[in-house]
Amino acid sequence: MVLKKEKLNNIIQRELSDIIQMEVKDPSIGFCTITGVEVTNDLSIAKVYVSFLNKNPQKRMEALQHSKGFIRSLLAKRLTIRKCPELQFIMDTSLEYGNKIESIIEELHDQKKISNN
Repeated sequence: MVLKKEKLNNIIQRELSDIIQMEVKDPSIGFCTITGVEVTNDLSIAKVYVSFLNKNPQKRMEALQHSKGFIRSLLAKRLTIRKCPELQFIMDTSLEYGNKIESIIEELHDQKKISNN
């Protein structure tokens, strides 16, 4: 079951990326990246983690939520399972968090260089 779930996660991620990039015509979504998908054990809900390249991610997330029904209907046509899972879009902040940690480490490294000189 775990292998099937992981395979379905990858298929949904690939298909959603294609749908959002090619089919959704809402310009307020902007450049959206699907960073991951987690389907529940009963395959009824898919948590879709997204990040946005452009500014104002909250507005873009609202536009994505507004298009959720259209996106799900297109996804259902592409999947070979009986029932298409409900989509829950979640903002992925791991990239921002990673950049913050990296800048802190660089700052500490610079301070160590200054104190050694």
